[in-house]
Amino acid sequence: MPQPLSTKESSLFRQVIRNYEDKQYKKGIKAAEQILKKNPKHGDTLAMKALILNSQGKTDEAFALAKVALQCDMKSHVCWHVYGLLYRAVKNFEEAIKAYKFALRLEPESPQIARDLALLQVQMRDYQGYVTSRRAMLQPKPHIRQNWTALAVALHLSGDMAEAERVLTAYEETLKNPPPKSDFENSEAVLYKNTLIAEQGHIQQAYDHLKTAGKRNLDRLARLELEAQYLVLLDRKEEAVKVYRNLLDRNSEYKKYYEGLIDALGVSRSDHKALKAIYDEYAEKYPRSDSARRLPLDFLEGEDFKTAADQYLHRMLDKGVPSTFANLKHLYSDASKKAILPEIVEQYIESSKTELAEKEKQNGDTSKGVSAAYYFLAQHYNYYLSRDLGKALEYVEKAIELEPKSVDYHLTKARIWKHYGNTQKAAEIAEEARLLDVRDRYINTKSAKYQLRNNDNEAAIKTMGLHTRPENPPFGDLLEMQCMWFLTEDGQAYARKGNFGLALKRFTQIYNIFDVWQEDQFDFHSFSLRKGQIRAYIEMIKWEDQLRDHPFYSRAALSAIEVYIKIHDKPLTNGASGNGEETAEDASERKRAAKKARKEAQKAEREALAKKNEASKPSKEDGDAASKKDDDPDGVKLAATTEPLNDAMKFLTPLLQYSPKNIDAQLAGFELYIRRKKYLLALKSLLAAAALDKEHPKVHEQIVRYRLAIDEDSKEILPQSLETIKSEFHLLPSSVDISKFNEEYLSKHKGSAKHTLYALSVRRLLSSGKSSDVEKSIVGILKLPSITLEEAAEGLELLKTWKSSEVDAYRSSATAKWPKTSLFSKEETTLPLR
Repeated sequence: MPQPLSTKESSLFRQVIRNYEDKQYKKGIKAAEQILKKNPKHGDTLAMKALILNSQGKTDEAFALAKVALQCDMKSHVCWHVYGLLYRAVKNFEEAIKAYKFALRLEPESPQIARDLALLQVQMRDYQGYVTSRRAMLQPKPHIRQNWTALAVALHLSGDMAEAERVLTAYEETLKNPPPKSDFENSEAVLYKNTLIAEQGHIQQAYDHLKTAGKRNLDRLARLELEAQYLVLLDRKEEAVKVYRNLLDRNSEYKKYYEGLIDALGVSRSDHKALKAIYDEYAEKYPRSDSARRLPLDFLEGEDFKTAADQYLHRMLDKGVPSTFANLKHLYSDASKKAILPEIVEQYIESSKTELAEKEKQNGDTSKGVSAAYYFLAQHYNYYLSRDLGKALEYVEKAIELEPKSVDYHLTKARIWKHYGNTQKAAEIAEEARLLDVRDRYINTKSAKYQLRNNDNEAAIKTMGLHTRPENPPFGDLLEMQCMWFLTEDGQAYARKGNFGLALKRFTQIYNIFDVWQEDQFDFHSFSLRKGQIRAYIEMIKWEDQLRDHPFYSRAALSAIEVYIKIHDKPLTNGASGNGEETAEDASERKRAAKKARKEAQKAEREALAKKNEASKPSKEDGDAASKKDDDPDGVKLAATTEPLNDAMKFLTPLLQYSPKNIDAQLAGFELYIRRKKYLLALKSLLAAAALDKEHPKVHEQIVRYRLAIDEDSKEILPQSLETIKSEFHLLPSSVDISKFNEEYLSKHKGSAKHTLYALSVRRLLSSGKSSDVEKSIVGILKLPSITLEEAAEGLELLKTWKSSEVDAYRSSATAKWPKTSLFSKEETTLPLR
């Protein structure tokens, strides 16, 4: 029980609570101290003071005071509630839930504690606990619809959809008067209940419910879409046709409506004539519709395709639509269509040339169609399935000659130079494109991205600063806006330059942004229920559960892991020992880096001390929490880690959990686990990667390395683990000769540069790194007709890693093969392409 206070002190205690809620923290501290002068062991006051101190940024002091409060009054629900709030503030949700549960035992009727507990339970995905909490919250206040809906959501998330439906039905039965038609919360609840019925497989019941309760639903589009789906599933095709036609009248560009109409009509996907008739009907009905003309190109073949494609391309090129190629490039997976499309465009150009002179006399300049056609061909020859960069550059120059102010044409020219491997030239042309329209944010970001690909971080941040707030540093704004692409590209540029500190800083910032996204859902647990946005809330929960499957996270995590592995394999000169096989030049470089690292660390310490002293000064504004300062802005501490493999696990664990089908994630997992001598986990990643693509060159290399590692460390591995490895590792059994296994793989993939590269790497590994023939064979892969620029650059990196004497010969041969690239110049140190 809370300790009693006098009337005056009780009034002061209520004032402390008001001051905390109003964020008047200094006044709150002062009022609390007045109470504590007379009642120094009043637990509730001590707890409230701790809560205020935490809001001021004094977390350690707040926890210490909260523990004192609990010692003074262990049976106070206020003390336990505050203790839970403190743990919630530091993201220790498990301990916060324990404290809330203890507080709720002491004060079962407290709605605030129950609400806080329920929100944490759904945040932690403790759905059974969430159901229990929501049932308890419903009993004292059954007249509030939100409580019924929240219980239904809890049951839905826990997998009990039938009970969730019954809860919503029970509330509806308590209503004496039906809600008004304009009641948005009721409208959402009706559709939510309808989806619950359908998810259970009761399609007829769902349809009947939709036609009765959902007849006048405010979300008419969702109602029509559900009705169409139900009618198709119930085999009531004629009615479904009417609904899908209604939907197409609302939006004639949506592909799924066309597919639904085709299914409802019972038209076979192989009956191209009937399918084309459906699309032609809507192309005639809606002359401005693009989908009705474009979608038939997906299934038409031969002359029918050529005729339809000719009509579509003439229409788009006459308008000068820049996205024409983007709309059609998915067709390039079909070789015949890939050949037909450029033929049509070339014919368009020839026919336009004969008509152009006369039309110019009548209507002025009509070169827009011709320039758009040249632009299409430039993109065609720049595309990876039909690449001929020489022709691509020729056509884009012709397009620019006709329209010299076109931003799109200049950007495509920059992209062509990027594919040539000349990032400097690409960045220069992208900057020229930006200057054509300095107010366009998209062009601005593309120019900055090309500068980052050219490892010019300073120019990129300056370019991005043109569209951020002038009173703030550009990077601060970009970080606040969670500009993920910039952070990723910036980090990868720093990694290529060897600045691992700033690279890891950027990747860690991306990791933290995903943490923020995870935590941001906390506010929506109550907001969505309060606003009645139930369907959107359920979708958000499902999205959050797969949050780190996002490509932004995968890319940043893989880059961070790669950097940490490099730090482990060749530690930075921050006190860690180096590579025993270093040359005198390497040792000198390491000494210079060590001196620089020490200076940066000392500078960071001085800045941190100065910031600490500044933070200790009294704040001018009451109620402002102490702002968090970054004590490692350049990532010096991150790069100076003594346990890089352990630090990399932070990035790897979510990657393997949420992206198990990503082969790069499994390969990265193997690289980490094999270095940590976690052989069972390494085998798990290796088997997963082999299941995805057994012929992957990196998988082949890792299979051999795993076999060698097991043979070497077999005496150190626990007998049970070794037995498990022998029973599961069938990719390269001990009875198979490793050299023969590798030579067979090399022979099988002798036409592939990348496969050959890794097989030769394995051959060198088996020869203890002393084979000069292997290095000459690496130079020989440049003669393979299928080799790409990226594969060639990877070969150069491998030779440089080996400190091979063939590096200069490789550079010369590669430069002769790709004269326009800058990748093989001595200034370029790493591959700037993806």
